[in-house]
Amino acid sequence: MANPMRSAVITLYKNLLHLGRDYPKGRDYFRNRLKAAFMKNKDVTDPEKIRELIARGEFVIKELEALYYLRKYRAMKKRYYESK
Repeated sequence: MANPMRSAVITLYKNLLHLGRDYPKGRDYFRNRLKAAFMKNKDVTDPEKIRELIARGEFVIKELEALYYLRKYRAMKKRYYESK
């Protein structure tokens, strides 16, 4: 794995690990699944495949952010609007 690819993978891992702190099933659950996913692909050396995996990881980041924003929106709505 080339040096720029390596740093992109490490940055992706750190970003996902940071987002996993607020995961609904718990931080440890998320961390174990994240580590397993990265370890499964540790032997990939094809630069194109690595780019695809990084793109998939960035998609997961966007999905997690959407999940957290939705949870925050629901909490705010619940706080300010009475249910009927």
